[in-house]
Amino acid sequence: MITLRGLTKRYGDTLAVDELSFDVQAGRVTGFLGPNGAGKSTTMRMILGLDHPTRGRALIAGRPYAALRRPLCAVGAMLDARAVHPARSGRTHLVAQARANGIPVRRVDEVLEKVGLTKAARRPAGTYSLGMSGRLGVAGALLGDPPVLVLDEPVNGLDPDGVRWIRRLVRDQAAEGRTVFLSSHLMSEMQLTADHLVVIGRGRLLSDTSMTEFLAAASPASARAVVPDSEEKATLVRHLMTAEGVSVETSASGELTVEGRTAAEIGDLAHHCRVRLHQLRDVQVSLEQAYMDLTARSVEYTTGGSVADTTVAAAAPKEGE
Repeated sequence: MITLRGLTKRYGDTLAVDELSFDVQAGRVTGFLGPNGAGKSTTMRMILGLDHPTRGRALIAGRPYAALRRPLCAVGAMLDARAVHPARSGRTHLVAQARANGIPVRRVDEVLEKVGLTKAARRPAGTYSLGMSGRLGVAGALLGDPPVLVLDEPVNGLDPDGVRWIRRLVRDQAAEGRTVFLSSHLMSEMQLTADHLVVIGRGRLLSDTSMTEFLAAASPASARAVVPDSEEKATLVRHLMTAEGVSVETSASGELTVEGRTAAEIGDLAHHCRVRLHQLRDVQVSLEQAYMDLTARSVEYTTGGSVADTTVAAAAPKEGE
């Protein structure tokens, strides 16, 4: 488990991370979200001992990173996929890491195969595409078969097949009981991958909750239904409109959108009225919209547009973030 307690980092007059406290539990994928400048990269660097906190602490399995005897076997990390000497081959880069951590060299070929780089293993890393560099970074993170993974933007540069591969990989790692902590600006992929979310803004914790609870909290009661019979549809709408706070819209296809009632409530009412339903589902906001609503006041870099416009800008990747 990764544990943060009162973690704070100040650079001169700039407060980059402000009293962060949360736990990253084993056995699930925890997504780490926040606008550009929110302090995500600084937080990850403090977890890995690359930056020292002004106060507070970041622990991995109860110990600071600097106290780990064989760090690569305790936590695997990828913060910068391009942080490889360009003249070294991918395999040579991993062999150096393995020898420095007492890991058998045969493990290098195992992880190269796992990330799909076997054929490119002896090419200079400087010739790798961004997606290939990302795969090499993930290989390095997996090298020591660690119980903890910390990945910063692991899907950068990957094609759709590569994105699906990362999704399966991190979910499989979590299913095996590992702690997986990853950041990404790709909201649609994060919604498919993460079980839990930690969201920060301007260095402060905004949310620490499950993906299900995060989306539910951002979604008002709303549902969509398809009623094949026009008379039955009129009956259902009439009964729905008798309740306070309910609005109903009908699309050209005949689908009903009901604000103010859940799918379960509509299903019960339809059963009571003897109305057949062909479709019935709750309507939930996307992770992107829920995230933008939450972080709207925490955006550091704005474009001068509306709040919605500025939150879209915050979702775009920034070099080094």
